[in-house]
Amino acid sequence: MASLCSLIEQYLKRELERAGGVLELQRSELAARFACAPSQINYVLETRFTPAAGYVIESRRGGRGFIRIVRLPLRQRGDLLALLDRWVGDMIDQDGAEALIARLQEEGIAGHREAALMRAAVDRNTLAVDLPWRDVIRARLLKAMVLELLKGGKPTQDGGGGDALRRVRAAQGDGAPDPDR
Repeated sequence: MASLCSLIEQYLKRELERAGGVLELQRSELAARFACAPSQINYVLETRFTPAAGYVIESRRGGRGFIRIVRLPLRQRGDLLALLDRWVGDMIDQDGAEALIARLQEEGIAGHREAALMRAAVDRNTLAVDLPWRDVIRARLLKAMVLELLKGGKPTQDGGGGDALRRVRAAQGDGAPDPDR
């Protein structure tokens, strides 16, 4: 079963999609809907709806307070480069990198396979060095991978990118000869 945080996140993303990218709601009403404390809503907003993940949160507390969630679409290459510069910078932690990779996948910039490879490359277990160097290396790797994605075309349905094309060419006999045959 999904955690409460995941359920709240899924609900907000569905409602945001229905609302066309801008959702305004009351924190207390949302907390009542999920039978949780308003601080749980704050936690979800702070950890799952970050700028690196493509969201801006506006909030006003008090009796007439509200939460406004705005989804920022990446319309062009310049938007993505600005996002990289602003949110990745010289270092990025594991959670920030994963949020950015998820955003690239949601926007169709990275396919499923590409996103999985990116996650593996920036994972803390892969980058077995001490902080802060790990976050510096992660940022450099992430930037390099995103720039490579921007050089290529759209990801294929299977997320294979160029590999899918190479498989088709090899099956048609247009690839390089197999040295094992």
